[in-house]
Amino acid sequence: MRKASVLWTIAFVLTVVSAVFQRMTGPTHPVRGSVSLGGQQYALRLARDPETTADQVVRVVIPDQAVQGLLKWRRFPTDDAYQTVILRRNGDALEGVLPRQRAAGKLEYQVLLMRGVEQQLFPPRPAVTRFKNPVSTPVLIAHILAMFAAMLFSTRAGLAALVGSPVRALTLLTLLLLVAGGAVLGPVMQKQAFGAYWTGVPFGFDLTDNKTLVALIAWGLAAWLVVAGKAQGRWAVVGAALATLIVFAIPHSTWGSQIDWSRTPM
Repeated sequence: MRKASVLWTIAFVLTVVSAVFQRMTGPTHPVRGSVSLGGQQYALRLARDPETTADQVVRVVIPDQAVQGLLKWRRFPTDDAYQTVILRRNGDALEGVLPRQRAAGKLEYQVLLMRGVEQQLFPPRPAVTRFKNPVSTPVLIAHILAMFAAMLFSTRAGLAALVGSPVRALTLLTLLLLVAGGAVLGPVMQKQAFGAYWTGVPFGFDLTDNKTLVALIAWGLAAWLVVAGKAQGRWAVVGAALATLIVFAIPHSTWGSQIDWSRTPM
């Protein structure tokens, strides 16, 4: 009983660390940083995950009324000339607007902040923001819970295989959760957000879809070997768990859906 508790604790910690890392390093996570103007340091945050239902408001909190700013943006990826918008003061913040785009439309943008002769460009490399259609809240919650549980059971199964504990039930539960969260709910979310059920191999290079496919193949093979009573089953579970940890450490939405602006009029 004590060994099982230790294994569950290790699995939970590894799953949480992996999920947080994936979220914090993903291309839709806000860009954070700071600038110094007038001897003051200001923490800034720029969003990168707007919805197609409205323009994206760009807001930087800088109470100093002497600070002014410009918003520079263009379609991504293109060589278009940058559009410039004056940031308007709204209380303690400066605000501008990025025009809403169709689903999977990306823009890159920066803010130029000025106080007298001082200027600060943030971020140093433009932030890339991608518009998406609204996703059903129940579908989103179910997907997140299923994928988190799949990661948890995957890691727990791998640890069980390493220490010689039973793996059959854990293996089958992992595969079931991956199918539900990744093969069913994942494509539903993708369709709602970007209009396509699948943008991985062979139709594209979306790493979110492709890493789900890798995990499904690995666990499908492991489940077959375990259920068939093959000697290689235990090591297949270890391999599947390791592969799942590795592929799901890849930031979410990397190489995701995006509009080819060369084929789309301005």
